[in-house]
Amino acid sequence: MATITAGLVKELRERTGLGMMECKKALVETEGNIEEAIDNLRKNSGLKAAKKAGRVAAEGIVLTRVSEDGTFGMIVEINSETDFVARDDNFLGFAEAVTDAAFAQRQSDVAVLMAGELEARREALVQKIGENIAVRRIATIGAEGSTVAAYVHGGRIAVLVEMAGGNADLGRDVAMHVAAINPQYVSAEQVPSDVLDREKEVVKAQSEGSNKPAEIIEKMVQGRIKKFLAEISLVEQPFVKDPDTKVGALLKAAGAAMIGFTRVEVGEGIEKEEVDFAKEVAEAAGVKK
Repeated sequence: MATITAGLVKELRERTGLGMMECKKALVETEGNIEEAIDNLRKNSGLKAAKKAGRVAAEGIVLTRVSEDGTFGMIVEINSETDFVARDDNFLGFAEAVTDAAFAQRQSDVAVLMAGELEARREALVQKIGENIAVRRIATIGAEGSTVAAYVHGGRIAVLVEMAGGNADLGRDVAMHVAAINPQYVSAEQVPSDVLDREKEVVKAQSEGSNKPAEIIEKMVQGRIKKFLAEISLVEQPFVKDPDTKVGALLKAAGAAMIGFTRVEVGEGIEKEEVDFAKEVAEAAGVKK
């Protein structure tokens, strides 16, 4: 039997909002498989959704670059320990230099990019600031003949979109939508079968508790799955700047089609220990709190 740690229970509670004992029981039943536990909780308790794994905790910045011909784009994420350092001119200068180098080289491998002068500069900055700095990831998108556009929100969320046809203004609008709404896929056809099958199982289990005839339940399941696909598919979502128009219709009207998109949010998936600074200061001063 798998060991059910306090950390697993804590994560499941954070993702579902359910009680500790209910979460622990669900984890015991699935031998520690948190995704399966969430599915079972949704089936049995009517839980409608669960937060994604990984809490956004790390600080830093995301920067974008798009080629002059608009066929290639890049996002670079550079992390710091605190938001204060993320706004420091020395940190921002380093982030710009890293992004410029990555873009000039079309280099998406962080280890290769940082070998040599850039790594030495990073180490010097760490010594100067007294805080760890890390170049976390580089994402690229684009191909010959495509239209690439970028949007950055507050230095924390960056999006690149790639279209067939269209122009930079249209691309920026769609990228802004992706930043705000965070779709998971371009279209329903791109949703993996395992994601769809899992949702069907959950919806079917919820519907069966209604004591309705089988044919009615089937229609309910089909309706909810259709809604689910529309909610997570970019082209089916109401455009954030004009909710009466779907993104797919916006693209079609401009003679464009969506190829793909990349969305990067600072610190997503990084778990960072929460620090009680007041307590630390009090302890350092010898005051019990």
